[in-house]
Formats: sequence, structure tokens, C-alpha cells
Amino acid sequence: MSKELKTGIVAIIVIVLFVWGYNFLKGENIFQPNSRQFRVEYSNIAGLSKSSLVTINGLKVGKVDKILFNPDSTKRGDLIVLFSMESDFQFSKNSVVKIYSPSPLGGSNLAIVPSYIGENAISGDVLKGEIESSLFTSIGERLDPIQTKLEHVIVSADSLFKNVNTILDAKTILSVKKSVKTIEYTIADLRKTIQSVNGIMDATSLDLKETVRNTKYLTQNLANVTDTLVSADIGKILRDAELTLATVNSLLEGIDQGKGSLGKFINDDAMYTNLTNVSKELEQLLREVKLNPKRFVHFSLFGKKATPYN
Repeated sequence: MSKELKTGIVAIIVIVLFVWGYNFLKGENIFQPNSRQFRVEYSNIAGLSKSSLVTINGLKVGKVDKILFNPDSTKRGDLIVLFSMESDFQFSKNSVVKIYSPSPLGGSNLAIVPSYIGENAISGDVLKGEIESSLFTSIGERLDPIQTKLEHVIVSADSLFKNVNTILDAKTILSVKKSVKTIEYTIADLRKTIQSVNGIMDATSLDLKETVRNTKYLTQNLANVTDTLVSADIGKILRDAELTLATVNSLLEGIDQGKGSLGKFINDDAMYTNLTNVSKELEQLLREVKLNPKRFVHFSLFGKKATPYN
């Protein structure tokens, strides 16, 4: 045998071993070709990739060959997974192929849930696909209804604040400022009364201590009530809150339209004018009482007449 022939045989062996090793690393065995190939349709493959494992009851029976987009225009965006089976295990066309994740940090694999009812599946058949729920998807499914309810509550609250801003226009704010200014004068006259009340409070410190003790008992009872509220049905509370916000929204709309006593009070300028006049007259009366108390309380041993009020 010549040296050139030996070199050619060695080169062919090296090439064959290289091709076999490359395909082996890809999960393919060229000496044991895949006998059957199936396809499954999914809307989301949840991290599945080419060369992912295909198992039946935990045993590896094949691998994923290709992942393609569905060419059907009515299923645009859906995916088609092609996988091959190295095992001759028989199952029916009613079997389900699930995408599952063996660990939260690992990739996804395919698991065939075999069914033995009906006609056996053959190469080229389309099997039914499902996605197995993981821990995170289960939590998300439970939180979705709560999120929807919270969105409704937030929308209702936004409508409420918009109605409040509509009512509190520049004219109403100016009226409120004037009313507050008038009340400031009245509060100044009440400060002396508050100082007298402080003296009385010092004289009744024992009663205050008893009141503090009773307040402590009341706080404990409120803590028990808080514990009860924690264990209450949050869903029902959110529904009641949504209903309450809707009711308040309707009430504010009625006020904005001038319905009811409060609506007439806010929208009727005559009501504000009357209240302002009453406040001013009350202020003048208090000043007159302070400056000329004898005009209101008169006492004389000799029958002297009181000074008339102009």
C-alpha cells in the first residue's frame, strides 16, 4: 500500500470522526438517524431553544430540530416547533406536548404526555401543544384580577379629583380665602378663652390621667380591630371602595350642577354674600361688647339710664 493511499485513508477517517463529533455535540447521532419527526404549534415557546430535550416520563427520547414562525396569515406570530424522536415508543395523535422548565434558572424542554386512545402518531403529524405553568406565571395569574380592580379604583379616583378641581375654580377659592380671613378675626377673640381653658385643664390633671388611661384601653381595642381588618377580605374592601368612589363622584357631579343644599351653597353667590354679612355683623358686635360692655350690661343704684347704642 502506497504512502499516498494511507494518507488518504487517514484523512477520510479524520473527516468522518470530525463530522460525527460535530453532530454529536449538536445532539445528533449520524449512526442512529432519527426515524420520526413531529411538529407542534405554540403562541409562546417560553425559552425553548434548538436542541432542547424531548422527554417521556422523564426519559430523553429526542430533541428539538427547528423553531419556525407559522406561515399561516391567520396565525401570524405563532411558532412551529419541529422535534425528532430517537425512540420507537408508540403513542396516539391525542397526546399532548408540554413546554416545561426543569429549574427556574435553566432553559425549557418538551415533555410528551402520551395518550393511548385513538390512532397512533406517525412521522409528520401535528400534535397538540401546551405550556406548563411555572411558579412565577401562577403568581402572575393570581395578581392579574387584583391589578384590574386597582386600575378601576385608580380611574375612579382620577375622575373624583378632576371633579374636585372643577368645583374649586378661581372664584370659589377667592371666596374661601375671604371666609378664612374672617374666621381669623374670630379665632383671635377666642384665644383668651382657650387660655382660661388651659387653666382649668391644669386644675383637673387627675381627670386627664384617667382619660389617658381610658385612651390606652381604647388604643388596645383599636389594635384588635386593626388585626381583624388585616384578616378581612381585601377583594370585598376594594369593591366597596370602588362603589363608594362612584357614589362620591355622582354626589360631586350633583354639587357641581347646583343640586341639593350644598350645591346651592357653593354655586349661589347670594348665600355667600349673606354669610359674609352675618360674619361682619358678628365681628362688629364682639368689638362693641369689648369696647363698651356697659351698653349691654347696665347696673345702677341711682337709676341712671344706660347710654343708647348708635
